[in-house]
Amino acid sequence: LCSECGQSHLVLDNHLYNFQDEVDDELICHICLQPLLQPMDTPCGHTYCFKCLENFMQEYSFCPMDRKKLSFQQCHKSSLLVRNLLDKLLVLCPFKAECQQTMQRCELEAHLHNRCPGFKKYKAELQRKKNPISKGKEDPPTKGETNTPKDAEAPSGGSSLVAESSGAAVVSLGTAEPGLVNPAFEETEEGESLIHKTSLVAETTTIEIHREDPEEELGMRIVGGKDTPLGNIVVQEVLRDSVVAADGRIAPGDHILEVNGVNISSVTHCQAVSFLRHPGPVLHLMVLQEKGFSNKTAQQDSSSANREVIHVTLIKRDRSEPLGIKLIRKTDEAGIFILDLLEGGLAAKNGRLSRNDRVLSINGQDLRQGTPEAAAQIIQTTESRVNFVILRQPGVQLPEPAEDGSSSNSSSSSSSSGGSPVHHRRRLDQNHYRRKSTYQKGYASHEKTVAIKKEPKESLGITIGGGRDNKNKLPIYVTSVQPIGCLFRDGRIKRGDVLLSINGIDLTHLNYYEAVSALKSNAASHSVTLKALEILSLNSPETPLDIREQGFSWSPLWITWLGLPSYLHFCQDIVLSKGNLESWGFSIVGGFEESKGNQPFFIKTIVPGTPAFRDRRLKCGDEIVAVNGVPAIGMSNAELIPMLKEQRNKVTLTVVSWPGSLV
Repeated sequence: LCSECGQSHLVLDNHLYNFQDEVDDELICHICLQPLLQPMDTPCGHTYCFKCLENFMQEYSFCPMDRKKLSFQQCHKSSLLVRNLLDKLLVLCPFKAECQQTMQRCELEAHLHNRCPGFKKYKAELQRKKNPISKGKEDPPTKGETNTPKDAEAPSGGSSLVAESSGAAVVSLGTAEPGLVNPAFEETEEGESLIHKTSLVAETTTIEIHREDPEEELGMRIVGGKDTPLGNIVVQEVLRDSVVAADGRIAPGDHILEVNGVNISSVTHCQAVSFLRHPGPVLHLMVLQEKGFSNKTAQQDSSSANREVIHVTLIKRDRSEPLGIKLIRKTDEAGIFILDLLEGGLAAKNGRLSRNDRVLSINGQDLRQGTPEAAAQIIQTTESRVNFVILRQPGVQLPEPAEDGSSSNSSSSSSSSGGSPVHHRRRLDQNHYRRKSTYQKGYASHEKTVAIKKEPKESLGITIGGGRDNKNKLPIYVTSVQPIGCLFRDGRIKRGDVLLSINGIDLTHLNYYEAVSALKSNAASHSVTLKALEILSLNSPETPLDIREQGFSWSPLWITWLGLPSYLHFCQDIVLSKGNLESWGFSIVGGFEESKGNQPFFIKTIVPGTPAFRDRRLKCGDEIVAVNGVPAIGMSNAELIPMLKEQRNKVTLTVVSWPGSLV
């Protein structure tokens, strides 16, 4: 048996898994029709398992889906988001007789080697066979025990295709995976029993945003980017009365995957802001939305178990001979279905196809998201043999056929309207928290002192933002330098600079109105000395603060706040409480890694319906600096996970919250 998946397969073949839940069609390989392993993307937009594609390309030089010219060297790894979704799919331990555990796919190997009694017994039996001398020292196996698991069969084509019929990607927030900490379940007896029944549902959907004024801002704040530990672009906040709020389909926590057909799942923060600020009357967004935890009922499980996958071959006498099949789309499920078989037709005479059958593929062409027109085209261009793979569920009545396109519209509406609501304004505590931090990836802060001689009546000529009364408790920063003041003439104070003091008066702890008063009163003197902090980009030659802003009220980008020294951070304590069987409901990324050094821990996901979501104060992009007063800086994932899981009913998170970039 394979030591990684616990099942029997050829060394060069993919690992085999028994998936607990139905897997979204988008996560299925179009070659093997099983959930993707080591997914690879082609330039034409299709995704396959690494081994499936590698084997296919040894014989052919085109894409299996659209038959466009293709070489293996042109393909590349799928995005981190896709790989994370796949790694989090729930699988059953293959040693069902001895172990009924469920875990994420990426955790199966560790489970087999460290915790599984069935695999332990299997290894012991192998050892006894290799070393007959030690055999007598141990008790012989009792009657009925076996050295190979009876229930560890490789999943058949039937079981893998039954699993693919879901309309949503089902992923688990169980224990942690590399790079993504998911403190959603405690490793207790209750938690383990709960994880068998509960999974986190996420869906991708395409949303069209229409603007009467092409220059109008969308009205949402975003965080993340490939130049941050978050990796993906995540919606932090939707502003009230904005274009996005009026549309109602985008919610905080949504991951933005594409903008107008451009993949932004692996671009920098500044590049994503630029894409989203691009003017236009219509904006096409593809987003990943987490819907919360769902329980599979026994009735659903039994109905899935009743499904079977059937292979049917019809042989035409010539290319023009019709099969006598009427295909339609359904209103509530993707794909195409057999509505009727014409009496006396080839399919009716064959007798193996039935009404209500769902067509998965024809002649190897994947039709799980296909249309009747696409299926007809394949059938009509086939010379002789027409090979069907169909999914059959006995007893299901086919609803009235829908007009072409209504199915996709209905799906889009349902998947986009079930997102989490817009977060309320958060409550703020008055707690300051100091901690050392060396993380300033891509940005550095430079302190400067500017001394100016001026006329008493001459103004400074700047406008400011921020203040400790701001909901994010921001320091005072410059929003504009007007061409009429002395600071414009001097040229050293720039938009985006954080003001530290004026004539020795500390500005870092003042609210907005106190800061305005201090600046005005000190501007009346003949000389002014300002201390300021300039945040510099280390990576791009032009400052990211100069991203196109016409039509946008200016504020610093989220990523520039990460360059501030810790003494300017304003931290707050957020206390979360939960029941014994609840998850905390958030995932985090970051922490110490050998290759990257110290990175902050950021909130990446807040799951609808959980304590973190109900509390309303945590936001995606918030930085966790301490757990129950213990600083998180310098910790790895493996060190922080136990701290979060040890807190059974209550945890205090000390966080820094920076406003996301406005788009």
